[in-house]
Amino acid sequence: MKALNSLELKRLYLEFFREKGHRVIASASLVPEHDPTVLFTTAGMHPLVPYLMGQKHASGKRLADVQKCVRTDDIEFVGDPSHLTFFEMLGNWSLGDYWKKEAIEWSLEFLTSKKWLGLDKEKIHVSVFAGDADAPKDEESAEVWKSLGIPKERIYYFPKKDNWWGPAGTAGPCGPDTEMFYDTGKEKCGKDCRPGCPCGKYFEIWNDVFMQYNKTASGKYEKLAQQNVDTGMGVERTVAVLQGKQSVYEIETYAPIMGKIKEIARIQNPNASQEKSMRIVADHLRAAVFILGDERAIAPSNVDQGYVLRRLIRRAIRHGKLLGIEAEFLSELAEIAVKIHKEDYPELAKNKEFIFNELKKEETRFLNTLAQGLKKFESMAKGKKKISGGDAFLLFQSFGFPIEMTKELAQENRIEVDEKGFNGAYEVHQELSRVGAEKKFRGGLADASEETTKLHTATHLLNEALKIVLKKKGIVQRGSNITPERLRFDFNFERKLTDAELKEIENLVNAQIQKALPVKREEMKVEEAKKRGAQAMFEQKYGESVSVYSIGDFSFEICGGPHASNTKDLGKFRIVKEESSAAGIRRIKAVLE
Repeated sequence: MKALNSLELKRLYLEFFREKGHRVIASASLVPEHDPTVLFTTAGMHPLVPYLMGQKHASGKRLADVQKCVRTDDIEFVGDPSHLTFFEMLGNWSLGDYWKKEAIEWSLEFLTSKKWLGLDKEKIHVSVFAGDADAPKDEESAEVWKSLGIPKERIYYFPKKDNWWGPAGTAGPCGPDTEMFYDTGKEKCGKDCRPGCPCGKYFEIWNDVFMQYNKTASGKYEKLAQQNVDTGMGVERTVAVLQGKQSVYEIETYAPIMGKIKEIARIQNPNASQEKSMRIVADHLRAAVFILGDERAIAPSNVDQGYVLRRLIRRAIRHGKLLGIEAEFLSELAEIAVKIHKEDYPELAKNKEFIFNELKKEETRFLNTLAQGLKKFESMAKGKKKISGGDAFLLFQSFGFPIEMTKELAQENRIEVDEKGFNGAYEVHQELSRVGAEKKFRGGLADASEETTKLHTATHLLNEALKIVLKKKGIVQRGSNITPERLRFDFNFERKLTDAELKEIENLVNAQIQKALPVKREEMKVEEAKKRGAQAMFEQKYGESVSVYSIGDFSFEICGGPHASNTKDLGKFRIVKEESSAAGIRRIKAVLE
């Protein structure tokens, strides 16, 4: 077994799949451009949504990447040996090319071959889909595993909640998966201990998803015309296994942060409670650094991605307080995180000042009210079995406590929270409903409907119109979110736009729509696209080949799609709102009528 660090693992993985005919593509933003159903890129598939739906990828049918991800659905498990909020995911993709046999064979080869990772094959356990009324038992995957020497006693059949990837309550591609776990050698925590148990005996290190079905709007599962393979290997978990560590927090991307927390908190031998708080601080801080350092310029706020960011920062601060840290400390930890990751993610070094400034502002703001808020909570909780929705909202509004923090405090005091009442009060004040936010966290493929396709095309027209009307060629897209009802477009600009400017932008976009301009796609090398003046965020990494869309002679952009074929199909463009998104970032919301 090779005791690789994170950088070495990533390079070895990409080298392996290059040998298998894959083209390496770059990590996308943490904010998915083509999937409004999620707040963050929770898996490597989000940037590839259009291609999983059948659109041709400029780099071909076999792809490999390292994708940065943020996932909050397991946040209550953060602090155990393996769960993280931010993580890096290694992925290899077949867009209608190879299938289960090749994917599983290559997974095992990379894991166990002495040329690659050299893991002990006898310690590999796998799970496959058990089957249900929607789809049969995945005997095909199980038979491949058996043919490769994995005995039936190390093959587990799990239900949909464990071994199925698919749209959560929405239509779209989906299918069974097979997961690989490595036995760390720890004693079983009980008779029911098996892969998937959170005790840490079995580390999940790889997941092969086989998208062979399409879930229709009526809930039926139909065979897909294009069968895709979507696989993922968690960098941190795999490195922990390779280095013989008991948790992901002991590997080189976490150990320096954990060491600094110990130093600041003046703890030499942490007890179990302190260890968990240290891990939560390290995890949430690292996640916050990557969200702040992303090219989309996310800042703490009370809605959407900014809400999650604020929640992570404030939870880190509270656990810092539990460790006895009274002074501000997050920027000191952020310095270490940036230093560790800047080689692979240069955007962190580029946005370093923004990261530190936003952390400092949020930390100062929250520390000023945290002590008062904790006292208020204690008085609310005294002698009660439940915190009312109104009291929970007061803690949020007056002391900046996210509802998750109030729930965590209540759990520690063995009382409940009226979350439904909180949501009611929250919605009255036109804030983000947590019910709505949870829907976004579940994931699923984006709505590839005609409406979203038109709106996406309209963002290209808007992007160019902004440069022309505001007479500033340096304007670039800093974020985009599209639903079937509206588009949201963020861009760098230092001031509020005037009503006259907004009207001129609106008129210019509509003029292009009325011209019935054709929308054409070309594949070309990145350098050629730059030379020809294609618009893009060129600080991002791109693969060797890219898709470039032209809208007549008006717009020329690197983009992944999807798009309408002609501007005449768009209808009338109308701006409904222009506002600030963050310092130096403006946001436009618009509709097509």
